[in-house]
Amino acid sequence: MNEHENEDDEISLIDLFAVLWHRRVMIIIITLSMMVGVIIFSILSLILPSDISPLPNVYTPTALMLINNASSSSGAMASMIGASGLGGLAGLAGVSTGSTFSDLAIYMVGTNSFLDAVVDAFDMINRYEIEEFPRANSRKMLKKQLSAAYDEKSGVFNISFTDVDSVFGQRVVNFCVHYLGKRFDELGIDKNKLEEENLKKNRDNTLEEIQKREQEIQELEYSIQRSYNSIPAMSLKLSQINLQLAAQRQVYTQLTVQYEMLKITMASEKPVFQILELAEVPEQKSGPSRGMLCIIVTFAAGFFSVFLAFVLNAIANIRKDPEAMAKLQKPKKPV
Repeated sequence: MNEHENEDDEISLIDLFAVLWHRRVMIIIITLSMMVGVIIFSILSLILPSDISPLPNVYTPTALMLINNASSSSGAMASMIGASGLGGLAGLAGVSTGSTFSDLAIYMVGTNSFLDAVVDAFDMINRYEIEEFPRANSRKMLKKQLSAAYDEKSGVFNISFTDVDSVFGQRVVNFCVHYLGKRFDELGIDKNKLEEENLKKNRDNTLEEIQKREQEIQELEYSIQRSYNSIPAMSLKLSQINLQLAAQRQVYTQLTVQYEMLKITMASEKPVFQILELAEVPEQKSGPSRGMLCIIVTFAAGFFSVFLAFVLNAIANIRKDPEAMAKLQKPKKPV
């Protein structure tokens, strides 16, 4: 029994090899034709300009940012998301109050407001000649070319954009970085940075008030020197302004101390959003891999030609079998 099975296996292998040998010319012609064709296609796509090339070179500039997830506690995320008005949309996108700031950054990159800002800033609707449903299709196009990812091991968040124009891609990526950083500031995620801005603003306002009071004092002293009738009233006003000036100087001193102390604290802590490296104009293409395309097409053509050889052999065997042909013929209608 085993010998009979071995003989059947040997005969079947010989039959398979015989089919391939009988159709060897067709297999070689199809494989070589597809190989030559894909090589010519690759060369033409490389020579032709990018606007008319069927397979142009694309470039992917990338920017790197550091997002500090250590400060993204559940309470901070909950209050920040609630104050921003993104609670409902963030919940639908899977960004919960227990998520991290990196999750929020990835979510924000896909929001309509973010995508529309990029599209409008670079007039992509006209650049890519989007005529039908311009707003919706421009968003879809940008989502395909723009990508954001976060590496948990290094804590680095990156944004990249793929386009045939490397300079344009670099401008888009850097715009996205600055826009995202601005949105983080608007949401008040980095409390230290927000406090620094408030202290600086209050200190500058206090300094302006001090300069105004000093100017008023100079004007009053000058008026006192030239006028003798209203000296008591001017002296009273001068003393009031001096008191206000002293109070303003004390406030300015306190604000300056708080501002300097906060700067020391910020220097010892990591900010929530920090730009590590802006995108540069890439010198090398990111795709397509024409060599890999040639290999894949050649192997696919070889497998297809082998499959076609067996199909043709099966058809030939069916034609030689009267019983099989009788089954395929239409039954004759009874008279």
